[in-house]
Amino acid sequence: MTAATDSAVGRRAPELSGQTVVVIGGSAGIGFETARRARGEGADVILAARDPDRLRRAASELGVRGTAAFDATDWPALDRFFTELPDTVDHIMVTGPGPYYAPLSELERGRAHRNFDDNLWLPIAIAQHAVGRVRDGGTLLFMGGTGGRARGAGLSLIAAGTAALSALVANLATEVAPIRVNLIAAGFVDTPLSASLLGEGLEARRDQLRATLPIRRVVGPADIAALAVHLMTNSAVTGATYDIDGGQQLVAHA
Repeated sequence: MTAATDSAVGRRAPELSGQTVVVIGGSAGIGFETARRARGEGADVILAARDPDRLRRAASELGVRGTAAFDATDWPALDRFFTELPDTVDHIMVTGPGPYYAPLSELERGRAHRNFDDNLWLPIAIAQHAVGRVRDGGTLLFMGGTGGRARGAGLSLIAAGTAALSALVANLATEVAPIRVNLIAAGFVDTPLSASLLGEGLEARRDQLRATLPIRRVVGPADIAALAVHLMTNSAVTGATYDIDGGQQLVAHA
């Protein structure tokens, strides 16, 4: 590579300059890293999350355009949030809610019902609000997972939800076109949420993944953020599910 090429690379224009990115669930982990990367690419960012204190710290660190503290599955609150958004935004990313795993013998029907509904109704609600608010060619980006593609005790609910979410995203892409709609399906991601769920078992899980994954490292929030921003900027992609798990599905018991 020549000095002239080096200089040209260094002068690459930010890919989201002048655009507005909304991240719902953006105060930590994947959402926060996506917001950080979007800011690095020149975007104005609006952050939303449930925890006001954590949201305030994230907003201060990133220098965002605006914030809103609310639970995205509180439908009246979600309605108010969209009412208060700027007239036009370019991209919306939603990182939650997470899955609920339980074997049938222990499954709490009420909790399972709420989790299944929330994971499917939230993308529908976002898509309804997006029409007339997200610019043509802009993006709706949702988070799912790859764990529900396995079969075993405790996976019945998440298996059904995983299949349904991919089908939903593909169809939403036709209903709200030319807004684009895509799904990121992640495996294990080393986030604060993962740490809280695994507790003392976190380091053992990391070691296991480093030893077994084809990439020989653990997937982190920055990896997901890189894919998210790519999907925002690549205007040829819509209606698809993009796996990012370091090859976890290729390795038995990973």
